[in-house]
Amino acid sequence: MSGNGAKKVVDAAVKAGRTIIDWDGMAKLLVTDEARKEFAALRRAFDDVNHQLQTKFSQEPQPIDWEYYRKGIGSKVVDMYKEAFESIEIPKYVDTVTPQYKPKFDAVIAELKEAEKEHQKESERIEKELAEMEEMRKKISTMTADDYFEKYPELRKKFDDEIRNDNWGY
Repeated sequence: MSGNGAKKVVDAAVKAGRTIIDWDGMAKLLVTDEARKEFAALRRAFDDVNHQLQTKFSQEPQPIDWEYYRKGIGSKVVDMYKEAFESIEIPKYVDTVTPQYKPKFDAVIAELKEAEKEHQKESERIEKELAEMEEMRKKISTMTADDYFEKYPELRKKFDDEIRNDNWGY
């Protein structure tokens, strides 16, 4: 692969790294501190690799000054090395890993999105319950039993059944 072709690949990889991964969206899905630490480590590693791709591997290599070596070593040896160097073909990279793991990764992302929806519903339920408890806390000092049983009719039935069955709780 020519130096220019390698630079194009690196540029495409860097661009893909920036546009495809929603780091903030994934960070919102994390619940535990341990998961956040591992996620931060993953992001740092990813950023390090991208930084290396941008710096080390995107630079064009310096051309070999064959004349310099001919003067010091001799043209016969240098010509042999030059011929060997120019005959080297660097094979193209064929990605066999991504197709293998892409479906698994997509399945995990779908599972995480579903879990996010479930957690969002649970969070909304808990917020509603907290609001009801706060309302109850404010009203409890002036609330009558009838007011309480109006809000929780299943408890009225339970207490009425206990009284009817002469079960006084002791």
